[in-house]
Amino acid sequence: MPHASNIVYCDGPDSPHAFDIVPIQPRKGSLDALCPLCKGRGQWNTEIDLVSFRCKRTACDRCHGAGWVETGSDPVGLPDIEISPEGYPRWTLRFEPADEVTPIDPKKPGLSQT
Repeated sequence: MPHASNIVYCDGPDSPHAFDIVPIQPRKGSLDALCPLCKGRGQWNTEIDLVSFRCKRTACDRCHGAGWVETGSDPVGLPDIEISPEGYPRWTLRFEPADEVTPIDPKKPGLSQT
């Protein structure tokens, strides 16, 4: 049965409803400051229904969903998956420089830009 809806599409974190019902992430580990792109939320809405508040979200490419960033020169550890020598996937920790900023393409948010 159809229901009333008012779907809004967000082009990025600067859109008016991008952060509706998206909470600020708690600080984990030694990350220093709120992410300047997502303002501590780690994600934003790409599509939201203003009647039912159902939404589709994308993770922030700057803080990788943590909501917090490193302001010093320490590398940031990110969970990743690699293939073991036996050919099986396994969890690993990948380190990236703290000052590396990935540009976000609003047409394909959340996807690798490289």
